[in-house]
Amino acid sequence: MRRSRLRHLGLAGLLVLGSLTAVGTLPASAADAPAHSSSPSSSPEQPASAGLLDALQRDFGLTRAEAEDRLAAERDATGIEPAARRAAGKAYGGSWFDADAQRLTVAVTSDAAPSTLRAVRATGAQVRTVEHSAQRLDAAKARVDRLDAPAGVSGWRVDQAANRVVVDVVDDERADNDVRRFVRQAREAGPVTVRTVASAPRTFAAGTVGGDPYYTGNVRCSIGFSVHGGFVTAGHCGRAGAGVSGWDRSYIGTFQGSSFPDNDYAWVSVGSGWWTVPVVLGWGTVSDQLVRGSNVAPVGASICRSGSTTHWHCGTVLAHNETVNYSDGSVVRQLTKTSVCAEGGDSGGSFISGDQAQGVTSGGWGNCSSGGETWFQPVNEILNRYGLTLHTA
Repeated sequence: MRRSRLRHLGLAGLLVLGSLTAVGTLPASAADAPAHSSSPSSSPEQPASAGLLDALQRDFGLTRAEAEDRLAAERDATGIEPAARRAAGKAYGGSWFDADAQRLTVAVTSDAAPSTLRAVRATGAQVRTVEHSAQRLDAAKARVDRLDAPAGVSGWRVDQAANRVVVDVVDDERADNDVRRFVRQAREAGPVTVRTVASAPRTFAAGTVGGDPYYTGNVRCSIGFSVHGGFVTAGHCGRAGAGVSGWDRSYIGTFQGSSFPDNDYAWVSVGSGWWTVPVVLGWGTVSDQLVRGSNVAPVGASICRSGSTTHWHCGTVLAHNETVNYSDGSVVRQLTKTSVCAEGGDSGGSFISGDQAQGVTSGGWGNCSSGGETWFQPVNEILNRYGLTLHTA
């Protein structure tokens, strides 16, 4: 299945390992496509590929018509979210995609004026009244961020639908004294609730094995998204200055910047006959996918991931801006949580929603046989940090 991509090698010397469905086979002119901004508007006129629709039907249990309707509704929700947020103003309490209603839901505090509610509804969003503003929840999470997390606490985030800061505790560690102290201190920080999870997340780097990877030393990871001059990936896969080789072990380039922990992002320069194209791989499960922008998908939207170990899988965006405490004690902030599975070697690979790049795989728990959850580092943060431009079609 990996070899099926070789038909693109003349075009995609830089194997953009990573992520999505495709709008079809990459045209020969795509390598010469003009540069675009890192966050161009979505392209609703572009039809969903058959591969993407097949993946959503498989992973969400939808009919083809339901998958088409959901993608259209998610595009609408992503498009109206900025206007709805502005309309809510200081009363804004968060937003998410409601899969049942097929609409964006915007939380607004109970003290909001009637005119504010009307303005939010005028954008096309539905309104839910809540107690806490997003500003208050973010401030509470920031206070929790300053605490020292023990190994039994796997992460914390603002859950917009719950209107609380949610702290996840590993089930077997609930009685640990350090965990109990952390939970007590977290609850003092603001509106916090505690949930239990089966296990702590871990990063998805792997030793050298077969697959379609890039390598640094004896570590295999997955390429995320092409940028002009290279590609972005996970920071835990390599440090600045480390050399990188491709799936065929030929030299690609060098890590130009890398941050881990606290963040989990990096970028690699490309040379030696490799170049970049705005595409991610479908691994034969779906067609390869053109990348057209990096608009942020709301909580509740569908999202897919591609990586060099488990290839193509889809799920749902569960939370933005989560702080994750990995099992080795590495704390990473501002990650996005998803219900997509992943395994060792998938680190750095692409997360994409529709044709919009979302981020690079950081870590998670579980596997793609029994299920699990995975976190990614948002791509726009990486682009802004290093002054990079996403390579788009």
